[in-house]
Amino acid sequence: MSVATATKDAVLGAAVDLAREFAVELAEHPSDVGEYLGAVVEGERLVSHRFACAATGYHGWQWTVTVARMPRGRVATVCEAVLLPGDGAILAPEWLPWSERLRPGDIGPGDVVPFRADDPRLEPGWTPTGDDELDSVAIEELALARARILSRDGRDAAATRWYTGSQGPTSAGALAAADACMSCGFLVPLQGALGTVFGVCANEWSPDDGRVVSLDHGCGAHSETDAEPHASDWPEPSAAIDDLDIELVSLGGPAKAVPTEEAAADDAAAVEAPVDEVPVDVTPVDETPADEAPVNEVPADEAPADVAPVDEAPADGVPVGEAPVDEVPADVVAVDDESAGTSQ
Repeated sequence: MSVATATKDAVLGAAVDLAREFAVELAEHPSDVGEYLGAVVEGERLVSHRFACAATGYHGWQWTVTVARMPRGRVATVCEAVLLPGDGAILAPEWLPWSERLRPGDIGPGDVVPFRADDPRLEPGWTPTGDDELDSVAIEELALARARILSRDGRDAAATRWYTGSQGPTSAGALAAADACMSCGFLVPLQGALGTVFGVCANEWSPDDGRVVSLDHGCGAHSETDAEPHASDWPEPSAAIDDLDIELVSLGGPAKAVPTEEAAADDAAAVEAPVDEVPVDVTPVDETPADEAPVNEVPADEAPADVAPVDEAPADGVPVGEAPVDEVPADVVAVDDESAGTSQ
């Protein structure tokens, strides 16, 4: 009703400020009470004033304050103040029992689904008849020894859900696969009517491992397919070690220095020089130190005194490469075994 209708009761129709005061007191914030929307006559000497609700999440709701007065009274009294939905208000869905609100995927660990005696997806299982042959076929081969089993509607609903889902032939993975699951060695077929269309994947590398898949489903982990090798898209990096660069390393003693032309000339001059021109501190290369007797020489005290070395040269002509006579100790005389025998 409009405000004009409420003016039939002038006292209650004029109680707008009183109604707003109570609406502000009821709201969490004063700003949650919006513009005045009018009044509604609820009955004799009973009027409700409405204010728009500006609170977040309450679009279309209205603050409603109901006022009344005594017969022949001139003072309005507040009866109640509530928040009610108006036209176009956002409302919660119609309440349903939790057993009817459950959807696939809502059940977690420890949750229990309520029992449904009239579930259309199930039908009574096999009841023993007393016929051993008939009962054995039904219980052992058809696995019907249960209180209830899948009905035709239950099988059809499951087959439709599986075939049109992500494990069916229309998924992105199946369309990109090179071959179907029916030829894969990792497929475990199901028994019964569903086994003609579905099986269970047993490949740990497949995204469908442990799930029911249709026989015409597929993935990249098929047991009989392979990927064609192709060149890498990345540039080949340079080798950390160059196998073509060989560094020669000598494992023996220190390398001998190659004599220069000047050093060779000095060595030749030293060989051709007379004995008396050779420096005292220079010892020929093939000369044996004076304190070590040659292997084929006999000490002077073991040789006859009157036997002189056969190859000994005169004092004035010392052969090249031999030590001068005056540099040999007096008690050491070189004796050639063969010459000594001849002398004797």
